[in-house]
Amino acid sequence: MISTLLTPTDGDAIVGGYSVVKEPEKVRECITYLPDEAGAYKNMKGISYLRFMAGLFSSDIDTINKCVDRAKEICGLGERLNDKIGTYSRGMIRKLLLARAVMTKPKLAILDEPTSGLDVLNAIEIRKTIKKLAQEEGMSFLLSSHNMLEIEFVSDRVGIIAKGHLMVTGKIDELKQRYNAANLEEVFERVVKENEIH
Repeated sequence: MISTLLTPTDGDAIVGGYSVVKEPEKVRECITYLPDEAGAYKNMKGISYLRFMAGLFSSDIDTINKCVDRAKEICGLGERLNDKIGTYSRGMIRKLLLARAVMTKPKLAILDEPTSGLDVLNAIEIRKTIKKLAQEEGMSFLLSSHNMLEIEFVSDRVGIIAKGHLMVTGKIDELKQRYNAANLEEVFERVVKENEIH
């Protein structure tokens, strides 16, 4: 709903000062969305893919070049950008897709399971990139993940959703204290059990 792919059945959300119900086109101008199962064109070279995607965002050559340069720096794939995406590992593809998603400097980047299926080292790299972009660029991220370790590492605030309902929101340390938990997994477990009782 926040990405404007679904229309809310009730209520509203404001993104970048715009209503997702009344001004979805304005919301789309200030967000980016990276789904869990996102793919890239395997027959394209990495650099061609970035240029193509930047060209969808703008027709101004300077803006396109700035977006591509930014994406090259973020993904860190170096000379491998000259190879076809079909030769990339899953981790390399995810880095390319993340760079594509944030190269336009959106106000909000919505990422669904950003490290799903990645090995530990690639997952750590992706998390560090997200955290760095949030801290240094002031970019906001909305992450959906089943990995509580990941959420605990990258997030300032969390919302725990179970059975389609938002159960609790807050800062991680506050939630751990409130639920007398050592980590976010324990918070999640206690929130879900507490709500099953009621």
